[in-house]
Amino acid sequence: MTTTRRQEAETTALPPELVRRLLDRAVAGGAPPVELFAPATGARIAELPQSSTADIERAFATARDAQREWAKRPVRERAAVLRRLHDIVLAEQRTILDIVQIETGKSRAHAFDEVGDVAVNARYYASVAGRLLADRSSRGVLPVLTKVGVRRRPKGVVAVISPWNYPLALAVSDALPALVAGNAVVARPDNQTALTALWAIDAAERAGLPEGLWQAVLGRGSVIGGEVIGRADYVDYTGSSATGRTIAQQAGQRLIGYSLELGGKNPLLVLADADVSRAAKIAIRACFASAGQLCESMERIYVHDSVYDRFVAEFTENVRGIRLGGALDYSADMGSLTFQRQLDTVREHVDDAVAKGATVLAGGRARPDLGPYFYEPTVLGDVRPGMTVYREETFGPVVSIYRVASDDEAVAAANDTAYGLNASVWTKDTARGREVAARVQAGSVNVNEGFIAAWGSADAPSGGLGISGTGRRHGPEGLLKYTDTQTIAVQRVLPIAPLPGMSEELWAKTMTLYFSVMKTLRLK
Repeated sequence: MTTTRRQEAETTALPPELVRRLLDRAVAGGAPPVELFAPATGARIAELPQSSTADIERAFATARDAQREWAKRPVRERAAVLRRLHDIVLAEQRTILDIVQIETGKSRAHAFDEVGDVAVNARYYASVAGRLLADRSSRGVLPVLTKVGVRRRPKGVVAVISPWNYPLALAVSDALPALVAGNAVVARPDNQTALTALWAIDAAERAGLPEGLWQAVLGRGSVIGGEVIGRADYVDYTGSSATGRTIAQQAGQRLIGYSLELGGKNPLLVLADADVSRAAKIAIRACFASAGQLCESMERIYVHDSVYDRFVAEFTENVRGIRLGGALDYSADMGSLTFQRQLDTVREHVDDAVAKGATVLAGGRARPDLGPYFYEPTVLGDVRPGMTVYREETFGPVVSIYRVASDDEAVAAANDTAYGLNASVWTKDTARGREVAARVQAGSVNVNEGFIAAWGSADAPSGGLGISGTGRRHGPEGLLKYTDTQTIAVQRVLPIAPLPGMSEELWAKTMTLYFSVMKTLRLK
């Protein structure tokens, strides 16, 4: 039986009682609401309240009160909340997968990547928080006489400004280390995916997080972003490079810290000895996860001349086999773009390239028969400088393939960009792969994988070089960035000063001898 667009819209609606419960969690209502629609079907999702300045002030005040008590709790109690949240996310994944799919239009398989990301990060930070946040002793300037301790203090209230493309992973996995470090969080999710963030806050409180500690304010970044940054003690932002520059300026004026993960024009290198069939298969997910709306996804593929024809043939055949759809199940390989503006950008990049001589090797068409913003996964050949797609991030299901004659040429081409977020290298010789990877200017490089190997390794930092950002998420840095260090030094018995009756000259000579002895003993 053929399913009509109307029938599909009805079957992909969220339960009204769930929507009402989640919207009640937002600190909003003081500004006119906006309507939200499902990208895959065009169906109305909800009327979303918006936050006024008074709402934002109230959210921060509530968060600060809650944070003072939360910071007093032992780290093990804070970590226990993350462990319980881990279980809730996995147990209730059907609900959150539905929400993510309806809000973004992505396929269920790509939505599950976000569930996995939250589970991995919740487990990781629950496991390492005690060690990372523990007080530690340091060597004093005068051993035995100077006792020094270093402790970690939470920043206070962290603003997590998260985008629409990975609304669960980026809203939650950045908030968790901030929370376990003793901070409160005020979230500003994108309007389009606010329900996902609100579900996460609801789940966290059911896991034992104190009420009010994790707040959410709603509104466009251009409207309320400055109000949020103006009250935060630290800002964590994921989004465009242009907006990242603005946030850095605003945070810099207040002398508060910030972490920015921004755009990417990521390269995938297929070396002469690569397993071509495996590369051509895995590159599908590397390029087209979430319809290419992923900062980590590949938009440029450089293939050694000796395997170019075979790779292109297998890759394009795999691309043509991708199933498009918006059903709330695992029947589709790729879903919809999320906004009209994303569809417009994809069309502009492809049309500009074709008009200037590029060849469409696969895809290249919008699919309004499937939904408002569907676009076929697209592969372009013969792309040259001067075409928009050559340098600018498309952030959609479009990848360009280039022929190269050597590893050196591939690396030089990969590095010919202002971005530096993620990269991928394919070779049967993993030692060679590591050597080539070390030459690529990117915060993460995956050998024989697209992005999940590095991204999913929660103990390793993730972030960008160049205009792809500053700061890191994941790993110890992903937690410690939300803290300040405090050094407490206790001097005992003797002061660090001349003894009674000792001249400053004799003191200087004594200390000079002391410094020389310490060097000889190789003591710090």
